Amino acid sequence: MRILVTGGAGFIGSHLVEKLLAAGFSVDNIDNFVDYYDPQIKRDNIAECLTSANFRLLEGDIRDRSFLADVFDSHEYEMVIHLAAMAGVRPSLEQPLLYSEVNIGGTQNLLEECRKSKIKKFIFASSSSVYGNNPNLPFREDDPVDYPISPYAATKKAAELICHTYHHLFDISMICLRFFTVYGPRQRPDLAIHKFTRLISEGQSVKLYGDGSTARDYTYIDDVISGIMGAVKYVYKNKCYEVINLGESKTINLLDMVNIISEEMGKKVKKEFVPMQAGDVQITYASIDKARKMIGYHPDTDFREGIRKFLGWYYENNKMRYMEDQ
Repeated sequence: MRILVTGGAGFIGSHLVEKLLAAGFSVDNIDNFVDYYDPQIKRDNIAECLTSANFRLLEGDIRDRSFLADVFDSHEYEMVIHLAAMAGVRPSLEQPLLYSEVNIGGTQNLLEECRKSKIKKFIFASSSSVYGNNPNLPFREDDPVDYPISPYAATKKAAELICHTYHHLFDISMICLRFFTVYGPRQRPDLAIHKFTRLISEGQSVKLYGDGSTARDYTYIDDVISGIMGAVKYVYKNKCYEVINLGESKTINLLDMVNIISEEMGKKVKKEFVPMQAGDVQITYASIDKARKMIGYHPDTDFREGIRKFLGWYYENNKMRYMEDQ
């Protein structure tokens, strides 16, 4: 079976592509290598995939309808896994129109090509940010998500609705996966765990927004990938429209997160408390009952263990710099 993955050179995407190839799937990856962060990082992520005869890299933008038409006209796919997006809550406050163009318009462009090509299986990467400051803990998939507090969150909610529309009108089976703060090897350099690790290693102060009590449901990359693979199996066999949380169903507050990184690095951390940022939520906390029952999702990576694995990758990835510092 050939699967089209969008955003397959990114953090989550590159791990997923490797897993799909190892499972015997043929994979085409659309990526535009946007300079949100260094594009070479993403090229390095998929370097080994390029050696596989079952992998093809298709460089282009999901906003480009003629490019997408050529891709879908030239290749046959049984499933689309749509991960590509403009990511990040805070940057979306600065460029809300760009986020709408990519995350909403780009998603609908893909769904239109699926409709025209009669592709009936679609998985969409949504986000825990759609829950906003939901007072109900843990977050359940049937909770109201009508009050997003950032443009990024609003675009993900809008894309979920568009997915449902195409499911209803064109019988495309859909699963929307709400990811909860994914971390691990290859994590984007702008995300907190990666950024804090770099700052601590360099002896710089770490800015903590608020009083340190904000909390996140940190989810290790291997657990997320197992959840996506479970969704692949489910959507392949069933006609459906489902929204499913992929979290660890545990929360770590900001202070504890920083202290654990510091302890595992064996380095002291210089903390600098600054005001909360607009668009940031107080807590994310996933109910994963539905994921357990429906797609056999069983995350089992302890946060400290996950940090150790991330640090192993981080040191290996930066070993030349550390050698030069000695």
